[in-house]
Amino acid sequence: MTGFILRRLLAAAGVLWAMTVVIFAIVHILPGNVAYAILGEYATPSAVAVLEAKLGLNDPLPVQYWHWFRALLHGDFGQSLVMERPAAPVILEALERSAVLASLSFVLVASSGILLGIYAATHRGRIGDRLLMVGQFLFIAVPDFFWSILAILLFASWLNWLPATGYAPFGESGVLGWAAHLVMPVCVLSAGLVAHVCRLTRSSMLEVLESRYILAARAKGLPERLVLRRHALPNALLPTITILAIDAGLLIGGVVVVETVFAYPGLGRLLVYAIEHHDLPLLQAGMIVLTAIYALANLLADVCYGLLNPRIRHGRSTA
Repeated sequence: MTGFILRRLLAAAGVLWAMTVVIFAIVHILPGNVAYAILGEYATPSAVAVLEAKLGLNDPLPVQYWHWFRALLHGDFGQSLVMERPAAPVILEALERSAVLASLSFVLVASSGILLGIYAATHRGRIGDRLLMVGQFLFIAVPDFFWSILAILLFASWLNWLPATGYAPFGESGVLGWAAHLVMPVCVLSAGLVAHVCRLTRSSMLEVLESRYILAARAKGLPERLVLRRHALPNALLPTITILAIDAGLLIGGVVVVETVFAYPGLGRLLVYAIEHHDLPLLQAGMIVLTAIYALANLLADVCYGLLNPRIRHGRSTA
């Protein structure tokens, strides 16, 4: 197992390095000029030239990349050009708020998606299964921003149950005020992914329930609950673990949309701010953090997969 984890760590490190090259290249082909973004569109050419020299923007791109990457290895994420603050604490503040949103959403996605998928599989063809299938197609097909707008109109404007936008710190507003600002973003961010996990869990569970070893376990007279818990569920959850890692990445992407609609001051909204103001160091640092989170989620999924299925960590086929 140790060798398996080391191989996955090396693979994750390679992916992160490759993504630093991709992120640096993408950020530097964005339209606009950093110097003009800082000094204003009416800045004189001489002032722009002085600032470009100060920021090292006249250096060749490989040199700029090396300086940035070397600083990144030492934990230096650069200086926000617009805020005139180190990028690391700015990103950390936003990441803490996004982590709360994403963590609550992930717990809801994993628990609700798996439980609903198991229920649908064990009640195949019944009214509950049919309703869940209709709900799956609905929530997967409709994008997050539509549900965000609908939730604001219904629960904030019409019923006046929840605040429409913003964020309330836990220490200032108490538990109820803090939770009230999270209910709609968490539910909207989770809706489509719950349907995704439910659908996959149902499909995987049905396939396992029709396998020969399940039929043999039932023929031995084992209780149905024991058959499901001990024999069916561990095998049915293997594909679900993989899809949960993918959904963790989708949560990261969905955070940008949901935080923007609900004016939630998290990392997604901070990235939108960095793009609008052409704040390259802040944008690069934020994208690296998101990439690292996604790589870590996939690493954890691989480890869990290896624990549940020893053939994976020994490099054997699962067939």
